[in-house]
Amino acid sequence: MSPAGQDWDEGGPERLYVITGGRSQSDQHAPLDLVTLIVATEESQLGMQPELAAILRICRTPLSVAEISAHLALPASVVGVLLQDLLADGRVEARAPAATHPDIALIEAVIHGLQKL
Repeated sequence: MSPAGQDWDEGGPERLYVITGGRSQSDQHAPLDLVTLIVATEESQLGMQPELAAILRICRTPLSVAEISAHLALPASVVGVLLQDLLADGRVEARAPAATHPDIALIEAVIHGLQKL
C-alpha cells in the first residue's frame, strides 16, 4: 500500500524494481535484441515468479523480445533482465531471427522512384 492508502500502482516503477530485483541488466550475457527470438525449453514450475512463468507459457513457439514485452505489458528492458535469468537457467533459448536477403529488384524500383521525384 502506498502512504496515501491507495492500492499498488501496477504501472509504477516500484513494481518493475521488484520484478527485476533492482537490476537493470544481467551480468550473465550480452543484452538481447528486440528481434531476438525466444523459445521455452521447459514448462513453468509451481512457485515460479509469475512473470517468468508467463514467459515460459507464451514462448512455447518462438516469440521476439518485443512481442514478449507487448504480451506482458512490461518494458523491453525489464523483459530483457527476466529473459537473461531464464537463459542462465537454461529454461529458454535465444535464436537470431531468420535473415532474409533484401529484394534487389524492389530496392532498385524504390531508388528509381525516388530519382523521379
